[in-house]
Amino acid sequence: MDKINYPLLCYPLKDQGILGILVGTDYKVIQKDVETVKRTLLSHLQRQYKKYDDYPYMDLLGSKLKVIEVNIRPTIRSKTGTFPLSQAVKVPVPVIYGETEQGYYECFLPLFDERFAYYDQKQFDALVKHSATSLLNQTPPEKIYRLLSYESPFLETITLRVNFDREFDWDTFTYQRQYQVLNRLTERFPYSKARRKTISALPDTAWELDHMVNEVIDKLLYNRANVLVVGPPSVGKSAVLKQAIKKISNQSRQQQISLSFWQIMSQRITASTKYLGEWQEVCELLIEELQASNGVLWVVDLIQLLLSGGEGPEDSVAAFLLPFLQENKLQIIGEATPRELESMRRLLPGFIQTFQIIRLEELPEEKVYNVLNELSKYSSKRHRISILPEAIALSYRLLHRYFPYESFPGKGIKFLGQCISEAKTNHKSTVDQWQVIHSFVQQTGLPELFLRDDLLLDKEELETFFQENIIGQPAAIAQMCNLVKIFKAGLNNPHKPISTLLFAGPTGVGKTACAKTLAKYFFGKGQKQSPLIRIDMSEYQHPGQITRFIGSGRGTGELIKDIRERPFSVLLLDEIEKADSSIFDALLSILDEGMLVDAYGRTTNFRNTIIIMTSNLGANNKQSISFKNTTSDELNYQSAIEKHFRPEFVNRIDGMVMFHPLSQEDIREITLKELAELKQREGFTKKRLNIHFSDRVVDYLVKIGFDERYGARPLQRAIEQHLVSPIANWLLEHNQIQNTLLMIDYKQEITIRSTK
Repeated sequence: MDKINYPLLCYPLKDQGILGILVGTDYKVIQKDVETVKRTLLSHLQRQYKKYDDYPYMDLLGSKLKVIEVNIRPTIRSKTGTFPLSQAVKVPVPVIYGETEQGYYECFLPLFDERFAYYDQKQFDALVKHSATSLLNQTPPEKIYRLLSYESPFLETITLRVNFDREFDWDTFTYQRQYQVLNRLTERFPYSKARRKTISALPDTAWELDHMVNEVIDKLLYNRANVLVVGPPSVGKSAVLKQAIKKISNQSRQQQISLSFWQIMSQRITASTKYLGEWQEVCELLIEELQASNGVLWVVDLIQLLLSGGEGPEDSVAAFLLPFLQENKLQIIGEATPRELESMRRLLPGFIQTFQIIRLEELPEEKVYNVLNELSKYSSKRHRISILPEAIALSYRLLHRYFPYESFPGKGIKFLGQCISEAKTNHKSTVDQWQVIHSFVQQTGLPELFLRDDLLLDKEELETFFQENIIGQPAAIAQMCNLVKIFKAGLNNPHKPISTLLFAGPTGVGKTACAKTLAKYFFGKGQKQSPLIRIDMSEYQHPGQITRFIGSGRGTGELIKDIRERPFSVLLLDEIEKADSSIFDALLSILDEGMLVDAYGRTTNFRNTIIIMTSNLGANNKQSISFKNTTSDELNYQSAIEKHFRPEFVNRIDGMVMFHPLSQEDIREITLKELAELKQREGFTKKRLNIHFSDRVVDYLVKIGFDERYGARPLQRAIEQHLVSPIANWLLEHNQIQNTLLMIDYKQEITIRSTK
């Protein structure tokens, strides 16, 4: 930053005040003391510089004050002539002078708003006398006598910090500075046309929110305030800021204000720093370059400023920037949800106090449809892809039901934008209902059965699906079918997870397999990732491990990370009873409201999740594995669960599903299922090999793959060790065999025979 030193001519007044005349300008002010005069004038200069990128020209290297006395006979002038007074008077005239950067000298006569330049110091006295005499001869007598009443003046200095290296437009010449920190950490907004094409097919506009855009412009441009737009997720906060910035940028060019906007992610400030004090230096350079560019910093994730930098909010990047915000040396705009706002107020109150807050509420349904219709017009004109009214109505219904934690119009624009992109990729000219359903399936994994009201639920088909995948657990099958029926009818509570279940029973009886089957049915249609999120709760047995589970201030835990990546999923918390009690406390709000809010107001939504917890509590008191006593087993498990968990935790569980020991017939059926899946492995399909397993093989695997303590869990291990391994060895020895039938039998050992 550079400095401009303005001479300030001060006159003491008889009423104890001070008259300040800013030399080289027409600014004058009367205040109680010199410091107040200087502060008032400097504040005005700073506002003019910040708002209009303008300041009075002054290039004196050093200024001096000299008072000369001029003999003059005051003269009264009228239409009839001039009438000099009889007596001459000596008038003291203050003169401010000094050398300029260009090497010549300049002289100011502040009382007359006059200035002149000269090149030889010897000419000073003569030029000043001549100029002062000429000016006084043209001055009315009453003004001359008023000058005689002034006290002796004295000289002060006001310093304005500016940047001569900032961007400017002058006539046809444009100067643009190269900014090292801004260009490295931020992105200038509005984007160029080429950049916009690579980012999104959607326009940067804020339909139906013009009044909010104007409010942002008023606070941002005319008040030069820090602005924070607050509203629920997807309500249109970013769209309002983008539209306001575009309008301000256009207006700035017309008025030659040269205001610029720079978009940044908070983490980038500290991401490239390694050493102590390095990120603070980056912040100082960033502020300096923002001042040079007359720039406004748009922080996309404002709350992250409290998480970046030091150990806590008090020594974070936000705390470091706070003095600059308070002194109007930095201007920031950003957005936040109401929860994030309250968290920032609690953690660093002074930071939020520097912002002017604009509240943005969700649009009513009628205006949401107006916005989506505007999007349709834009798509038809820009991309030649029309969105049918039926597709808009269906999108609204699906988003309203399955994305209740986001707001319109944002979620509607984002979803239909993806539909437009898919239509362009597939060379289609319309987005219809089928395209909407297909896109929704791809995003959520939900089957069409749940998305289309015209498709009826086939109860027999539903039961058959679960019976084929869940063996020996009729109670669990009934519970899964009932869950599907409730969801299909739309009767599940939208303000909670889809369902929260506790699977209780001995190990190896199908609890995990049941969760996998449910995940496959509910969310396995379109997602690329597995719809089952499985977390082993035995890894969280100590209180300190809760930060690894749900996260701390800076990082996200395993649970939060997975749910944010896959909000439509089945969450399996395996062996829940082994977790520390602090984990249960964290789960209370998830089970009750389907929401988890951290200390910084960041929300993770579980309302499109099925939460399943498994437990072996009560298994030690079970009956013999070969006999079933359903009533006794259920009482054992329920009693053990109620003893271990607190009542408020148990009361938040929608249902307990009791899994019972498996019979020999169940184990055999599971074995057949595993063998059927084994036939689909790549080693067989690639060589087009058909596999036939004899009954003796099945009996052998049932015998060695079942354990009274571990149920059917050892079965897969037995298949790998006693069946897959011998087959693999045989195939390696007969690697030329293709397109044939392999007969697998058991006679004291596994035997393999190929036949055409």
